Amino acid sequence: MFDRLTAPPLPEHRSRTPPSSPCHLPAMDVLLWMPPLLLLLVPLLLWTSSTFVFYFKKCFYVAWMMVLALVAIPLCILKSGGRDVENMRIIRSIVRHVKYFLGLRFEVSGWEHLQTKGPYVIISNHQSSLDVLGLMEILPDRCTMIAKKELIYAGTVGLICWLGGIVFINRKKTSDAKSVMADAAQTMLDEQIRLWVFPEGTRNQRGDLLPFKKGAFHLAVQAQVPIIPVVFSSYRSFYLRKEKQFKSGTIRLKILPKIETKGMASEDVASLADKSFDVMRSAFLDAAKTHSNGPVRH
Repeated sequence: MFDRLTAPPLPEHRSRTPPSSPCHLPAMDVLLWMPPLLLLLVPLLLWTSSTFVFYFKKCFYVAWMMVLALVAIPLCILKSGGRDVENMRIIRSIVRHVKYFLGLRFEVSGWEHLQTKGPYVIISNHQSSLDVLGLMEILPDRCTMIAKKELIYAGTVGLICWLGGIVFINRKKTSDAKSVMADAAQTMLDEQIRLWVFPEGTRNQRGDLLPFKKGAFHLAVQAQVPIIPVVFSSYRSFYLRKEKQFKSGTIRLKILPKIETKGMASEDVASLADKSFDVMRSAFLDAAKTHSNGPVRH
């Protein structure tokens, strides 16, 4: 008899599913641990690194203003149907709380000088984008701004600026700027609005005022409306862009008496600009001597 033939044993079945890659688990772990790690790390850096505080506050400021603009856009459209200086009321009310997040406080003097009826031109010194918060702190009704044309491309912020009736000028083309100013003067009279202008023309944190450009003064003379100077105290003791410092502080706004332009002509613009510069520079330097901006004390 033949021995029973036995089939060779079948090979053991092995799953084709590859084993978990050891690199996948750590990656998932990192993602899971990232939020609590950031919650611990961010406060630590805010406590220990002034440079981190500077960038954190700046990024938060820009991002939050864009979010607020996104909220304000539909409200402005519903209220006014589009571009209208009355939309600045909405923008003003929405933006005013931002100062608390940044640790800033405003002290305002000279409120009575803004009780002037009718159109006028407000001029102020310009130190940083934080000036917007001070502007919103005292912005009168039916008042908007003159700003550089590039601002209109700043996402939701640019759109809300347009809806708020902000007048955009091309600073690189003098002829265009003059034409816009002439149109703005007529609009001021026709619609009884006020305009806020930064006559230095650029941000300045040198501890003094830059010479004034003449656009705001041509505007006031053409419209025959008064100029109301507003002086922001120096930010240097709590905000230093080059040194990357951004602490809490107090900003003092001084509203100065109006300067009349009735009866003035284009040949008076230079002397009007000089007079305005002198009174604002004097107030700015006096504030620097009298007050020392510093951390907010509660």
